Amino acid sequence: MRRASGFVLSTIRTTSFARRRSNGNFCSTPLPLPQMDHQSDSERYDFNPILRWNPEVERYFIHAYGADHFSRISAALTYPSRYSCIRVNSLKTTSDAVIEKLQGIIGETEIEGDQDKVECGGKASAGSPLEESWKDGRITKCKIPGLDYVVFVKGSGPCAIDYGCASGAPPKEVIVSRKCAEAVLRGAQVYVPGVLACSAHVEKGDTVAVSVALEQRMADGGWATGITRGTVLQGLQTDPHYSERRGLYIGQGKAMLSRAGLFRVTEGIAVDMNNRVFKLPSFHDVLEGEIFLQNLPSIVAAHALDPKKGERILDMCAAPGGKTTAIANLMEDEGEVVAVDRSHNKVLDIQNLAAEMSLTCITTYKLDALKSVSRANESIDSGVPQISNSVTPTEKQMSVHDGLCGDKNCVGNVFRDGKIDNSYVSQAHIRKNKRRMKNGPGKNHSVGGRVENSKGFSPCSFDRVLLDAPCSALGLRPRLFAGEDTIESLRNDATYQRKMFDQAVKLVRPGGVIVYSTCTLNPGENEALVRYALDTYKFLSLAPQHPRIGGPGLVGRYEFPDGYIEEWLKPGEEEYVQRFDPSAPLDTIGFFIAKFSVGSNSNV
Repeated sequence: MRRASGFVLSTIRTTSFARRRSNGNFCSTPLPLPQMDHQSDSERYDFNPILRWNPEVERYFIHAYGADHFSRISAALTYPSRYSCIRVNSLKTTSDAVIEKLQGIIGETEIEGDQDKVECGGKASAGSPLEESWKDGRITKCKIPGLDYVVFVKGSGPCAIDYGCASGAPPKEVIVSRKCAEAVLRGAQVYVPGVLACSAHVEKGDTVAVSVALEQRMADGGWATGITRGTVLQGLQTDPHYSERRGLYIGQGKAMLSRAGLFRVTEGIAVDMNNRVFKLPSFHDVLEGEIFLQNLPSIVAAHALDPKKGERILDMCAAPGGKTTAIANLMEDEGEVVAVDRSHNKVLDIQNLAAEMSLTCITTYKLDALKSVSRANESIDSGVPQISNSVTPTEKQMSVHDGLCGDKNCVGNVFRDGKIDNSYVSQAHIRKNKRRMKNGPGKNHSVGGRVENSKGFSPCSFDRVLLDAPCSALGLRPRLFAGEDTIESLRNDATYQRKMFDQAVKLVRPGGVIVYSTCTLNPGENEALVRYALDTYKFLSLAPQHPRIGGPGLVGRYEFPDGYIEEWLKPGEEEYVQRFDPSAPLDTIGFFIAKFSVGSNSNV
């Protein structure tokens, strides 16, 4: 958990939504915010979150976006997109076939509870790609040119829920953690590890209200809920977070365990959410290998890379593999997509997804993106990475290496037909391999658990590089808390990304392409990175993107209290990048995409 310097949190209250009929339709109406002590039960048992920011971060964002716009962004971040975006595996099926199957699985009828629908900002405007798509029904093909392999499934929310407070007695209740609540708002169930507290006398099968406890500033300066797991709720004002939980009720469901059982077991579903504030269909185990649930801007980022069949592509921070597999699909599984991540388990996730989607052009490695370029004395060939001898390559990776490397010193040529070529390896390696054969597979070498280690790639060895950089993730939604992020942490994130971009620049051949993307609203990680790239590497230039459905970038600069000046885009550059605004009609996560053309560089 990040530690932040002491401060009083600033808050931006999202719009309170009331249902009002106008010509037979429901519409949203801002309501005055009553004093907390006088709120009725209906106002208490509602979803009306307040997104809290570090005051310095808020001032920074207000400078970037303007006060009104940032207020709308903050409101939009607290709820999910009201549609699901599905990328179709075009090598296995078609969008029309998927739509037909989904209509049979989840139906074409409106989601139950749509009659209580209240629009909460970000409504698709007439003529927008989203509005055009809905004309064909609830499950429909994307109308954006070039993205006909994308399917939209419409949801609804926020929906009014009757928590049964008419009798005057409080409902039985379960309090969950903030991360659990954010997952529930996206369509997940409440799982046991996410439960913090529960009303007394809850039995299996009882209907319970579900609320969320947000992090609070602790005496030691850190952030925590301050609730001991297993706490019993009495429905009184003395309950933990009683006041803080006003307007933070995310739905209703059936308890799958008694109160005692909830805190006795360690896994499983705790509450089956059957009445949600936001109603989005679940795609768990639905059409596996044929579809992949993915945010629209992430699909656009892979499309902007414009990969071609036969090319060699690098996805630098590839987990969990969504963009990797999207790139492979666009290449029609011809060429090589190298996907790297520094986490062993995340690399396994990429492998599993590639196998599920029957994609064979993806090669995976465990590698820290900051070490993507091999050192000069370790460079072994023009493109194949140095592989750690601690792991035996899979058959697929053996064939890839054999086809690419003609140098007898290349480690990729060591393994032929599943056997070691003794003339090209050390005797120590042979002895180690014999021990493996004798003792059987170890933990990291079991079937489905093998991961290749890499020591980096040679310069100019890729046609295109996608750097979807680790970031502050301030564009992801729903987000119910943002108080931990500080100016210092945001600037540290930006420094980290510049180091990764330095690696990406060295790996792309002249005439190649780099696409840089993040899922954050922070201009320091977006526009400031573009400014750094263009000022540092004169052979880079911004390139047009297709499709272009995001908004323009931010022009200007910001001077921090310590005197540091952060430069953003210059006039004329803003139309070359794509910035996805969660409060815009497209109703996406916050996202940023920049595309660079790589010119000739005599220093490489």
